[in-house]
Amino acid sequence: MARMVQCAKLKREAEGLDYPPYPGELGVRIWQSISKEAWAQWMDTQTRLVNENRLNLADARARKYLAEQMQSFLFEDANVEAQGYVPPPA
Repeated sequence: MARMVQCAKLKREAEGLDYPPYPGELGVRIWQSISKEAWAQWMDTQTRLVNENRLNLADARARKYLAEQMQSFLFEDANVEAQGYVPPPA
């Protein structure tokens, strides 16, 4: 049986992650209150942020920026998106 969580992002009960996806206390917080669906949404957004902003993940400032954006996206219901990103036409 899948582990269910009250997802902070989706505002409903959904299947939880199998393990903390990020190190430290933040990873545990994500594991406890973010669903697989919301995490997948974040991964898509993170990819766009890295690509559109040409972030170098070897740079500590870029990693800090992504961590801040991740917290805003997952827990503060902020509209996080790469500047200049235009979704493909439907």
